[in-house]
Amino acid sequence: MKKDSLTGPFIGEVFGTFLLILLGDGVVANVGLAPRLASAGYNWNTIAWGWGFAVFLAVYVTAGVSGAHINPAVTFGLAVKGDFPWSKVVPYVIAQFIGAFLGALGVFLVYMEGLQAAGMPNVWCTGPGSVFDMAFWGGTGADAVGAYSLLNASLAEFFGTAVLLWGVLGTGDARNAGVGAGLGPLAVGFVVVTVGLCLGGPSGYSINPARDLGPRIFGALAGTQGLFSGIYWLIPPVLVPLLGGAFGCLTYDWLVTAFLPEE
Repeated sequence: MKKDSLTGPFIGEVFGTFLLILLGDGVVANVGLAPRLASAGYNWNTIAWGWGFAVFLAVYVTAGVSGAHINPAVTFGLAVKGDFPWSKVVPYVIAQFIGAFLGALGVFLVYMEGLQAAGMPNVWCTGPGSVFDMAFWGGTGADAVGAYSLLNASLAEFFGTAVLLWGVLGTGDARNAGVGAGLGPLAVGFVVVTVGLCLGGPSGYSINPARDLGPRIFGALAGTQGLFSGIYWLIPPVLVPLLGGAFGCLTYDWLVTAFLPEE
């Protein structure tokens, strides 16, 4: 295979994003459906840590092949920053959406009987309609709005994604406090846990367009109702993270890189 071929990175992004969703949506399904946990299983900490470890493992497995972006906001942000070629953005994003869809399929296969018995609840995506909408939306079902407006959810996604990129760039920057290749994936996983615990409430912290839209499409095909009600599905979890990722990358350069010592 030629070194400049996109085949390997494309497969790496499919596989990495598949693994991310298999484990990330998997923890949501496990917490929401497992009878042994009952109501005590509806625990935001469990969700946040499960997603963090999902990112950690997905990055560890595929970083050497594709860089383990596994997130269009990361790919787009790095391209805006000038650290990733624009010619590879579309193939990477397509791969990420394919992987996310397949990861949701994997979750369905693992939890198929529980999901069917529960009436196919939303374990796929964030925001209104989530099985955890009572935790942060104050309503029920796909039309839940509660205390957080579309604007508030968008702001949460914007800053959550910016923090994600600040963490990714900071932990991977050898001129800063870079942790090195071996611990880099673990550090990124902890960044995701931090975002979930600290900023995730208003929107459910998509911070990744593929993470939300890919499984959302699968969930709708599988029979979960209301996943595309209104316009919410497009703005906070899909469009806003792209802006937040670009903002995070640019501001890292403006506020950090510009003042780091020369190598």
